[in-house]
Amino acid sequence: MASKAATELKRESRAVTRLIEAGSSTECSVCEKVLKFRARQRDYQIICNVYDDGDWVRVEHFHDECYLDAEQPFGPPVD
Repeated sequence: MASKAATELKRESRAVTRLIEAGSSTECSVCEKVLKFRARQRDYQIICNVYDDGDWVRVEHFHDECYLDAEQPFGPPVD
């Protein structure tokens, strides 16, 4: 059974900035290209947990540039 505090918590979509890790095979939600790991260049991605009316729906991944081009649909990313 969920605690009272957990049931009252309003979950909202949010974005975080993370390094692209080796073996990543996810696609960017904007350009649909794979987020590629490069050993000599530390590239970043934006990962968003998407909620609809407080219920988790999906995770979306973006190149950091694509997220800015899309006008940060899930708010400014947190480090």
